Amino acid sequence: IGLRVGSSSFEEAREVGFSEDADTLGEMFDIIKKSDLVMLLISDAAQAALYKEIFAAMKPGATLGLSHGFLLGYLESIGESFPEDMDVIAVCPKGMGPSVRRLYEQGKEVNGAGINASFAVHQDKSGKANELALGWGVALGSPFMFETTLTSEYKSDIYGERGILLGAVHGIVESLYRRYQRQGMSAEQAFVETCESITGQITKIISTKGIKAVYDGLSSEDKEIFKQAYSASYMPAKEILQEIYDEVSSGNEIRTVIMHGKRINKFPVGKIDGTDTWKVGEKVRAERDEENIPLNPFTAGVYVATMMAQIDVLLEAGHPYSEVVNESVIEAVDSLCPYMHYRGVAFMVDNCSFTAKTGSRKWAPRFDYILEQLAYTAVDNGKPVNEDLIAAFENHKVHDAVTECCKLRPTVDISVSSASSTKEIVIE
Repeated sequence: IGLRVGSSSFEEAREVGFSEDADTLGEMFDIIKKSDLVMLLISDAAQAALYKEIFAAMKPGATLGLSHGFLLGYLESIGESFPEDMDVIAVCPKGMGPSVRRLYEQGKEVNGAGINASFAVHQDKSGKANELALGWGVALGSPFMFETTLTSEYKSDIYGERGILLGAVHGIVESLYRRYQRQGMSAEQAFVETCESITGQITKIISTKGIKAVYDGLSSEDKEIFKQAYSASYMPAKEILQEIYDEVSSGNEIRTVIMHGKRINKFPVGKIDGTDTWKVGEKVRAERDEENIPLNPFTAGVYVATMMAQIDVLLEAGHPYSEVVNESVIEAVDSLCPYMHYRGVAFMVDNCSFTAKTGSRKWAPRFDYILEQLAYTAVDNGKPVNEDLIAAFENHKVHDAVTECCKLRPTVDISVSSASSTKEIVIE
């Protein structure tokens, strides 16, 4: 383990058996100089700031290991690349750090528990990079891995967290929370019918049965409500999602993250959990009746339309189904939404990675506004359901892919509240 000088993690590492005397703990660059495989798990912003020193410190023949492709995206955006004399691999778990660790620990007792991961070989100087990547994935406890490229990974990953994984769900909840109150619901009921319906019902069905199962399980009357919401929301959501993908692909979104990092000391990132929506959410969670959370068909229509739009943008850009499903569905329903259900969407936004936090805060209001301005007004003005859109949803090839991925999900639901060695940093 290599850490920056003065890091508070030194003591934590010592407490679990790492030590300077045994040469298993030390200053970051000293460790890099000695390592055959450098697993670079520092923040995206730190990678962008320190990559030249890191490359220079690595010994000849060493392998650079990444947990996602941000650094490649950054290098491409400034016209640079990795040194040619090293292997470059990535193993990218489809979930945030705490969920990777929790499912790893569960896997010690439950065979097959663990979090799925993608892997990529960007440079294979040694001829052994593929084996190294697969071995790393097995060590993480990933029961299944799918192959991608580092370019494809960073585009889908940075895009996804701004979409249905975090930014879009934030915007959907905010917009529907206000809409339902205008229709006469109390604040508490409006939150239940929006956020609770998504994290407590809709995503749980998707996790085990697939996206289409949400629609198939509705009554005839609720199916009509779902279709109204889906038909009205799909294109507005896709408009924003296509813009996000273009911004990521062009390097603009990566530059946004880097520039935000340079401003952070002058303009610290505030928290969102003090607003009415999320304060009401705290009360609702404290009084939650888990067995009686409703599945609101309008909420389902908006959420599923946004998820399907995200899927279509990725497919149209040439991403493989395995990556599309994992970045748009599996990570949402099996990793992030369980935490949202336990701690709240605001908690996730406030405590996720800097890159994800920057993106969510930037794009969530865009989803909020466009749904308010275009989708909900279309429903209120009686715009007919676009039956072609509904038919495309019902017959979409992604449903078969999701069904197969459901078979490969961890054999247990992620434990979000049990004791764990996971270090969860909470922003105060």
